[in-house]
Amino acid sequence: MPNHTLVDSLLRQVATRPDALAYRGGERRLTFRDVEERSNRIANALAAMGVGRGTRVALLTKQHIECLLVTMAACKLGAVCMPVNWRLAVPEIEYIVNNGEAPFLMVDAAFVATARAAALPSIKQVVCTEETVGDVQSLEQWAAAWPTTFAPVAVDTHDAALQLYSSGTTGLPKGVVLTHAGLLSAMRVVAHDWKFDERNVLGNPLPVFHVAGMTMLLLTLETGGHTAVFADFDPADYLKSFARHGITHTFVVPAMILFMLQVASSKAKDKPDEKYDFSNLQLMAYGGSPISETVLKQAVALFGCDFLQVYGLTEVSGPATFLFPEDHRAGDADLLRSAGRPIGGARLRIVDPVTQQDLTDGEVGEIWIESDRNLKEYWRNPEATAAAYPEGRNDNGGWFRSGDGGYLKSGYLYIHDRIKDMILSGGENIYPAEVENVLMRHPAVADGAVIGVPDATWGEAVKACVVLRPGMQADPRDIIDFMRANLAHFKCPKTVDIVEALPRNPSGKILKRILREPYWQGQTRAIG
Repeated sequence: MPNHTLVDSLLRQVATRPDALAYRGGERRLTFRDVEERSNRIANALAAMGVGRGTRVALLTKQHIECLLVTMAACKLGAVCMPVNWRLAVPEIEYIVNNGEAPFLMVDAAFVATARAAALPSIKQVVCTEETVGDVQSLEQWAAAWPTTFAPVAVDTHDAALQLYSSGTTGLPKGVVLTHAGLLSAMRVVAHDWKFDERNVLGNPLPVFHVAGMTMLLLTLETGGHTAVFADFDPADYLKSFARHGITHTFVVPAMILFMLQVASSKAKDKPDEKYDFSNLQLMAYGGSPISETVLKQAVALFGCDFLQVYGLTEVSGPATFLFPEDHRAGDADLLRSAGRPIGGARLRIVDPVTQQDLTDGEVGEIWIESDRNLKEYWRNPEATAAAYPEGRNDNGGWFRSGDGGYLKSGYLYIHDRIKDMILSGGENIYPAEVENVLMRHPAVADGAVIGVPDATWGEAVKACVVLRPGMQADPRDIIDFMRANLAHFKCPKTVDIVEALPRNPSGKILKRILREPYWQGQTRAIG
């Protein structure tokens, strides 16, 4: 069968393994036939309300299974799934949903009040994942009357399938448009390099508004292996799930590894005779933020499986490089600080961000990535799209400016710094410009800058350096509380330093490298 779209992947599984288990979440079990029939009902319901080719369909949910069903329904219509980060504040959610002009919004029961509080003029239909809440029908009830058959519209492999929002340096989120071809390429390289097939079980505790959570969710459609999904990450429960579900592969962020180590250590002290069973686990992939050498060594000792590091971006449909298990087993401390080698036909260049000249091994510059997984465009932002591809597109996707800084050595990529000053905390991308826009609204703040500083749990934590207005007073707690009232909590500063002045260059640009230096002294690497 042809396999050019996500729908093709599902239909291939339905044709060959219709009754094989595809997804499990808690007590719920879905076969490939279930996915096909339920997504067909939803596709019919969406079509009836006018959803069609190019329409954005918004989701504000923790629920992987409902997200998967709506994603496939949208793809069958030529529409585009648009998961929204449920950790965002109401104004941020408003901006994203309105930017996508989505007529449909699916929310969890916990987010119904958020949806009602938001001004969303494009929304015609709101449904709830788990249950009917007041006048908001459950997804199942809303689609129940429609048939379980649907003829998918013809879709090109380079058409959009997924739109994820990644905040830009201007402070406004940008819609990253990913294609069927790019997502399929990501799934295929993961399946090949992780040795994941229909015999395996994937544990997916990552949120669906992240590219990693979505690519892991879709992996089942390409490989036939089934996925155990977790709406919330509970480290104690996840440790037990490896045995309970027979999980063979998982992808987690380093903070999750740390939490699991803490739980396992506590249990070893309190109940030394009780042991966790990781005998099925073959591979633990990790990425999204720094991991310390100590945590990695402890994890290898606890889980006893292979480890693989992932470096990637939303804009490349997830993975760009892997540090493979054999690299981990080599035990070379310098190699373990690298992000690995390009995968799946991707190529890397290190480029001077000013002159755009290629640099040699060991020289630090901006990481450029050529890959068939590169984004199609930034939604309705041709200027940003053009800036991301200074040399235009080519048959392998074009050279994409990552905004990350690093250098190459013997074919391995080493991440050195962030060209765009992005902060990476617990797998979340946090852009200082966005946070600073809110910080500067505080009545006592005359000047401010936001930086990332080392954090043993999250890799990096947000810190604000603030200059107060003459005659005004504010303590760090006041500023943090103000920020938390106006911005998603994970983006807000954990600490605030009151300073006399911020370092600037002659043109007035804040020198964030100088701000960061005191906090990063003695660290083996600035970022992961």
